[in-house]
Amino acid sequence: MNPLTSVRGSLITGFVIAIIFAVLSINGGVNFNELGLARWLHIIAGITWIGLLYYFNAVQVPALAAAAADKGGPGGAGISKYVAPLALRWFRWSAVVTWLTGVWYLSRAGNLIGALALGHAGPEFNAYQFVIGVGAWLGTIMLFNVWVFIWPNQKKILGLAPATDEQKAAARKTALYASRTNYILSIPMLMCMAGATHGLPF
Repeated sequence: MNPLTSVRGSLITGFVIAIIFAVLSINGGVNFNELGLARWLHIIAGITWIGLLYYFNAVQVPALAAAAADKGGPGGAGISKYVAPLALRWFRWSAVVTWLTGVWYLSRAGNLIGALALGHAGPEFNAYQFVIGVGAWLGTIMLFNVWVFIWPNQKKILGLAPATDEQKAAARKTALYASRTNYILSIPMLMCMAGATHGLPF
């Protein structure tokens, strides 16, 4: 079976190759543990989530608006029927996996409580926990937006849940604003996630 012919086959192959490299690295003396596993899965899920967030905001929404304005064109029905539901499935579940693996990583590293307290859990201020905590709280807000505002309203827009035309119009606005909020929050969130260990850019 050719792994390049399916999404599942490609993902499995990618994980197998990564595991082979990990085993070779361990045999070479590189430390690979549960903390490294949590970080790795967190990054993969996060790239999937934020990548789709950027796709929706920078590509799909403008494309659908252009399709609606083009009266002689093919319209956006194909995107709404086939692309959007699949993209939203990957989007919402990768958000959950990102959040859960983030909690797993912070917990195993002994930083969960400190991150939640924004560096104020101990007797002295912890700068790492503050920065990673800001990122974690922004990610939590974004996860909330996905499941409470974006997905329920997208179900109405796509006809996956019953809604009147007025309800669909209101759902479009709510889903757009929640998605744009996440688009905005992703920028400082990513800065904090990377900056906690690699330094802030300012």
